[in-house]
Amino acid sequence: MSTIHRTLGTVLLALSATLAFAQEAVLKPFVLASKGPGDLAQKLDATKAALTAAGFTVAGSYSPYAGANVIGATNDELRSNAAKSAHGGFGAAVRVSVTKVKDQIQVAYTNPSYMANAYRMAGDLKDTAAKLQAALGRIEEFGAVGLTAEKLRKYHYMFGMEYFDEPNTLASYGSHEEALKAVEAGLAAGKQGVTKVYRIDVPGKKETLFGVAMKGDGDNKYMDDKYIMSEIDFRDVKSTAHLPYDILVSDNKVYALYARFRIAISFPDLSMMGANSFMNIMKAPEAMRAALALTAGGKEDAR
Repeated sequence: MSTIHRTLGTVLLALSATLAFAQEAVLKPFVLASKGPGDLAQKLDATKAALTAAGFTVAGSYSPYAGANVIGATNDELRSNAAKSAHGGFGAAVRVSVTKVKDQIQVAYTNPSYMANAYRMAGDLKDTAAKLQAALGRIEEFGAVGLTAEKLRKYHYMFGMEYFDEPNTLASYGSHEEALKAVEAGLAAGKQGVTKVYRIDVPGKKETLFGVAMKGDGDNKYMDDKYIMSEIDFRDVKSTAHLPYDILVSDNKVYALYARFRIAISFPDLSMMGANSFMNIMKAPEAMRAALALTAGGKEDAR
């Protein structure tokens, strides 16, 4: 009996260790799909075609700076899942990047399961992750040491900084339709350097996600996509799919995730001080908030 007990004890310990590991499994913000030589424009077209063939809708794309392209795409699972949680529309898109790095083209995308947890969504989007892998490939997850699902769902960078459920309220209107009209008009005018990349409507819910490009120079450089990424996206494998930034129209209000959350969730391992740190872009969060608020028809100091 003692031998049986010892064997059983060993099995139970092994099972316990396996379960503990599974519970502590970490997620990373991006997935590197492929890398290799090629033509940037051809790879961009091929990536869009592969997404479409896999059942995704390409909502829009842009080049934030030379050698970099980002595609905003969605599918039924992403939109359906977005409808099931508060401000789930922030997770209605997957962002796919095609970036030229020296003599290679890197294709990467936001990790659906990572973002689903970061945005406190109802499901983990494993089906979408599988479709992306089948369509584009999967070499590795990257962008951070990694966070567990539990930690992602209550993530903030550090004490005093914003959580997911503390977005900026950029503007308020009398109705959802009025809010949408104002945001569309502001993006079309582009007076603040903020323009539309894509729009995704969440079905069965008065919620719409806009992916927006941000371009500024001189005193406005701190909200500029290229400037911000030049400071923080410095590793060999590029996190270009952090872009574009987001505006969410939910019912009659217009929101944006505060940059100290939105940037940190893509770069959670970035140091606070030193070279290539958050300190180098310390003026960016307020510059971005002001530009987005004015674009949405709100006040510069909207909170």
